[in-house]
Amino acid sequence: MRNAVIGIVVGLVVGVVLGVSIIGPRLNASLPETAAQTVAELTPEPATSKEPSPASTAEISALPAAAESLLAPAITPDPIVRWRMESAFASALPQLGAQAKRIETEIWRVSAGGMEIAFNEPGTLIQGKDTVSAVKDGTVDAAFVAPESWPATVPALQLFGAVPFGPRAEEYLAWLYFGGGEKLLNGLAEGLGVRIVVCGLVSPEGAGWYRRPLTTVEDLKGLRVRMTGLGARVMNRLGAKTVALNEGEIFHALETGAIDAAEYSMPAIDVQLGLHRMARNYYFPGWHQPATLLALIVNNDRWADLKPVQRSQLRAVCGDNVRHGLAEGEASQYRALLNLTKEGVTVRRWPREILGKLSKAWDEVARDTAKQDKDFAKVWKSLDRFRKDYAVWRDAGGR
Repeated sequence: MRNAVIGIVVGLVVGVVLGVSIIGPRLNASLPETAAQTVAELTPEPATSKEPSPASTAEISALPAAAESLLAPAITPDPIVRWRMESAFASALPQLGAQAKRIETEIWRVSAGGMEIAFNEPGTLIQGKDTVSAVKDGTVDAAFVAPESWPATVPALQLFGAVPFGPRAEEYLAWLYFGGGEKLLNGLAEGLGVRIVVCGLVSPEGAGWYRRPLTTVEDLKGLRVRMTGLGARVMNRLGAKTVALNEGEIFHALETGAIDAAEYSMPAIDVQLGLHRMARNYYFPGWHQPATLLALIVNNDRWADLKPVQRSQLRAVCGDNVRHGLAEGEASQYRALLNLTKEGVTVRRWPREILGKLSKAWDEVARDTAKQDKDFAKVWKSLDRFRKDYAVWRDAGGR
């Protein structure tokens, strides 16, 4: 008991000494201006004010420098990241242009204004230049593109845009993110000196607008068709003559008879271009593009300058764009088709004979291209193997 009492007394004495000599002076220390203002606003003014005593002034001036380090320093905000992005599609074009425009608005929101990616209409910044090269050399910081924008010198990239008789959206994304596709895409991008991020998606497309019905594969021979990508190579193998035209040129080409048919996109987009006014036979399914991935190409230096959180923000926006594109695309096509049929358009399905020939021609194109290009062979092998494994689930679900 005697030892306990001694311990309590000693503790009290030490506490008093520490309170008077160390803690008390620190409590009386001056605060930084902003903190002092906050305290002043919250503390009611006393009835009378007195000048500080010499003793308290001396105590304040003797405040150790270490005490001031306890107060948090002001945080300097990071500089705003500002990029210029050119889109392959006009902002007024549903889905395609709209998805590019969403990047501008959503990255600003997600980053709380820390990143600005300015949307530019097609041809504004990149004129007469390959898109990938323009991004690589810094003509633009980024570009939003579709399969037809990929350089012909890298055929493997076409497999990351749309694959004839290939996977629909859910299977395509499964391969991309969990089947090794994204790793292969990153490797191709590294070889081109850019970064490529999948940043949008378009649902199955229509197979094109034709002036007259098609009954046999012979009807394709000599037919002048607007078409791009791997699908165009398939049509060429069956005797059609394909040409690449941008969306602003297609209507006029049909009107003047420069082409006999045109493929561009899905019903909700095609109707905006007025293609149904020039050709009344609309064919399905869109064997050439069961799903279409859109991409954001980024300059390597601009990507390296981003902090990890900013890269995550950009990937999050692109992932949300994929979700938005898929949902909006699926929700808007039936209305477009109903309106087109009311305007006299005949919705047709490809004859089985023609579809079979197209499928066989695609197998030949894929096999021949794989022999000629090792990167195409590597990507095609990966996708083909994944599709064969996925077939167990696809068939079980009746899809």
